[in-house]
Amino acid sequence: MSSSVLSMARPSATAATNGCAGATATAATATLLAQQLNAALANGKTVSTTPTVTATPPKQPLQAAKIIQQSQIVCFDVDSTVICEEGIDELAEFCGKGSEVARVTKEAMGGSMTFQDALKIRLNIIRPSQQQVADFIKQRPSTLSRNVKRFVAQLKADGKQVYLISGGFDCLIAPVAAELGIPLTNMYANKILFDYKGAYDSFDINQPTSRSGGKADAIGMIRKRQPADALITMIGDGATDLEAVPPANHFIGYGGNVVRTEVYRRAQYYITDFEQLM
Repeated sequence: MSSSVLSMARPSATAATNGCAGATATAATATLLAQQLNAALANGKTVSTTPTVTATPPKQPLQAAKIIQQSQIVCFDVDSTVICEEGIDELAEFCGKGSEVARVTKEAMGGSMTFQDALKIRLNIIRPSQQQVADFIKQRPSTLSRNVKRFVAQLKADGKQVYLISGGFDCLIAPVAAELGIPLTNMYANKILFDYKGAYDSFDINQPTSRSGGKADAIGMIRKRQPADALITMIGDGATDLEAVPPANHFIGYGGNVVRTEVYRRAQYYITDFEQLM
């Protein structure tokens, strides 16, 4: 008989509450550039507007903030959106299988296999035990993205429903959900299954996020429990998040940790800091 790890306390970590260094650096770069430009204009000089690190400009952030105000339900991707890391890559590295899994991930991104096949192959390479997962959560706590905790708190204060929808694993995401005050019933993620000795067994292929198009399926399941006119907005960094519309009404791209060129190009709304939606 197999079982899945679900709820574990998320270790306290300074990095976990202060957001990602990359997002902070981007904001600092933009501020410095503005200061240099204003000073140069005041002195009648011309300066280069290309900083050492190019900041990605948001797309229609004010309109995106209005969409959030109008939405009754806000759904978040997790890896590289709510948190800075990619969970499966971090777990693979922790288990000493980082390079092998990276090769499979690259092949999967090239479209040579389905999402479920890629997930199966990667997990069969890692084969994490229940104890390894517990140790990973304790030793490598996820880092919350800049301002996401404050943003989620505001959403809940405004009476909005908040969901986490991820192709990652519930056992890794549950501590993040707990820190953000999001109930596990509002989480859609893959389940790693272990045998009675705690060894890796398989994963639950019946979870919607275990297959291609799964995030759209998850939002469809959420929509069935809501009034017909409920507005649902999906926020994420990846193509699978973008493709969740429909059944979601709106998509807002997020590039605070990594910018996916195709997502940035196709997204009507795009932000690089959750503060831009507040």
